[in-house]
Amino acid sequence: MLIETILKDKGGTVTTITDKATLAEAASLLDQKRIGAVVAVDSKGALIGVLSERDIVRRFARNGAKTVSMTVADAMTRGVITASPSEDMDTCLGRMTDRRIRHLPVVSDGKLLGIISIGDLVKHKIDSVLAETEAMTAYIKSG
Repeated sequence: MLIETILKDKGGTVTTITDKATLAEAASLLDQKRIGAVVAVDSKGALIGVLSERDIVRRFARNGAKTVSMTVADAMTRGVITASPSEDMDTCLGRMTDRRIRHLPVVSDGKLLGIISIGDLVKHKIDSVLAETEAMTAYIKSG
């Protein structure tokens, strides 16, 4: 299954934040949207980083209470690993496992189209396996 198919099912809504926002603002946004990561963008909307709950927790462990006033730029992951809509799910699952990341922004021609999580991919993988199992069971029963 292609990433573009998963994005069509999931939708292309991406929660973004500027790199100048505070980590307190970012944490509030993550909580409000009930998501695990947010995409950091520059003033033109270009992808410049990803900030996850894990990034905030690590900063808090290192810096304590002053973490809330630090900026997204202080904690975000730069050099973001992305996916393209034409890639298949298994390739992206492998990349996420190898790189130990849980979120992949989907980008085409420099434009942010969406974001997929490892949970999105696992869900679609399970659905695919179940559909295949049902088809095989139906085939065997019909023979």
